[in-house]
Amino acid sequence: MTGLRMDPASRRDAIEALSESGAGGDELDILVIGGGVTGAGIAMDAASRGLTTGIVEAQDWASGTSSRSSKLLHGGLRYLQMLDFKLVHEALTERDLLLTKLVPHLVRPVPFLYPLKTPVLERAYVGAGIMLYDLLAMLGPGRRRLPWHRHFSRKGLRKRFPSLRRDALAGAIQYWDASVDDARLVTTLMRSAAGHGAHAASRVQVTELVQNEAGAVVGANLIDLESGRHFTARAKKVISATGVWTEETQQLAGAGGLRVLASKGIHIVVPRDRLSGKSGLILQTEKSVLFVIPWSRYWLIGTTDTPWNEDRRLPVPTSTDIDYVIAEANKVLEQPISRADVVGTWAGLRPLLQPGTKVGTASAKVSREHTVASPTPGLVSIAGGKLTTYRVMAEDAVDFALGSAAKTTPSVTATTPLVGAVGSRVAIETARALARKHGLAPAVAKHLVHRYGAEINVIAAICDEVPGAAVLVAGAPAYIRAEIIFAARYEGALHLDDVMERRTRMSYEFAEHAGRAAEEVAEIVGSELGWSPDQMAQELGAYRANAAAYDLATHEATDAAAVARYADAVPLAQP
Repeated sequence: MTGLRMDPASRRDAIEALSESGAGGDELDILVIGGGVTGAGIAMDAASRGLTTGIVEAQDWASGTSSRSSKLLHGGLRYLQMLDFKLVHEALTERDLLLTKLVPHLVRPVPFLYPLKTPVLERAYVGAGIMLYDLLAMLGPGRRRLPWHRHFSRKGLRKRFPSLRRDALAGAIQYWDASVDDARLVTTLMRSAAGHGAHAASRVQVTELVQNEAGAVVGANLIDLESGRHFTARAKKVISATGVWTEETQQLAGAGGLRVLASKGIHIVVPRDRLSGKSGLILQTEKSVLFVIPWSRYWLIGTTDTPWNEDRRLPVPTSTDIDYVIAEANKVLEQPISRADVVGTWAGLRPLLQPGTKVGTASAKVSREHTVASPTPGLVSIAGGKLTTYRVMAEDAVDFALGSAAKTTPSVTATTPLVGAVGSRVAIETARALARKHGLAPAVAKHLVHRYGAEINVIAAICDEVPGAAVLVAGAPAYIRAEIIFAARYEGALHLDDVMERRTRMSYEFAEHAGRAAEEVAEIVGSELGWSPDQMAQELGAYRANAAAYDLATHEATDAAAVARYADAVPLAQP
């Protein structure tokens, strides 16, 4: 499955299909609300079972939590302390499925060092936990996916990560997990779901859940935020996957149900040459777990875990957050980093289920990580969970919605590769040929394979078709112009920020939100989408205004002050 288009035309077709279901046509089997990783996973699961499926998202795909995570696929070492071996094994199995079968081109193995402050007791305790972590990973089907853990002395640790302080640590244990571009994973899931027949429309907001005379949810009233058109979609089951907006979605049907708290986590981006190290780090702090993650030409450092009580459309790192992350990292670094080293930041909101949640019905599927419930007939809510286990969450949600029918229509996502996965391991030859033909560096070929897998052939075709498409973007030379064209033609990008912030990572990889690249990117996207000069100016103005407001907000000390600063850049829609 390659070359699958998600563009304005396919979006219009999806809206027509959704509208027809509410205007006397056949109702959908499943309507999904929410276009993060959970919603995208549900759409993929349902559509690949052969169910007629629709999915809507009020903003861009992955515009919330699912583009602002730690970008890790991991088993969750902390759950071993809670003796939740089943949950850790499940997550490790999902990590390895993504790494080897479902989307191998997007996932990269990453070694992590767990630094030790004492040489004997801590090494024995932590070593036993990490050994168990590795053993649980071995219980999955097939051969072992990632290397076995290793112990390092203080001297060995210094060789693996020379930037660590000589006097801070007594050694380390290295183990392996994996990283993924979270927003690209969501986009890949959405395109895969569409390839299986799902009707997918971003920037379509639910205004009301439609109920029949008995009070059962039978669909939703919707508004296309691009055109202002109102319409209705009808479905046998509606599944809410709206994260921190779960309670608001349920209230559209006058229902209680799952209760969700929002917790903010922030990350900073530091150039790779600022620290010398061959592995990532996992550091225990008083307030959170802090990761130092190797990420292309950068280090990602985070996260925090603080309650969020402000506008959920506007999570932003405060100066307090950024200073905290820098200070915690500096406790183990020989040459401290400073705010001057930070080229980008982001903040995301985790949807945390409140303890003792009453789901409104006697039936619910509950795990430590996520819960699926039906707060009112016809409506299914899912909340909690994490990036790594999105597929299990999606399967649980669709099974719950189908009830007994799930036995005859089982999930197939564990054996269904996503778009770009089949043939991705041999795509490097196409990428190398593309690089040679257009005079690109080998690093660009590697970058393209990692992002597109087998769809590198589509990128190559664009380079042959469009003059200058193989040229690097001047203000963001990690990317070529063909990638921007691909985002508009194949990945459903509708606005400049869709490309700058989610289809690529320019906004936090380059200084000043990649402001030097914004005009060139806007011209490419505008040419593909048919923007007028006024539209081009509006897109550039909106992106620059948002970036300026965001930067001002990150210099405030409190969440309330930061949101007040950022309020001028409120997104147009609220899920």
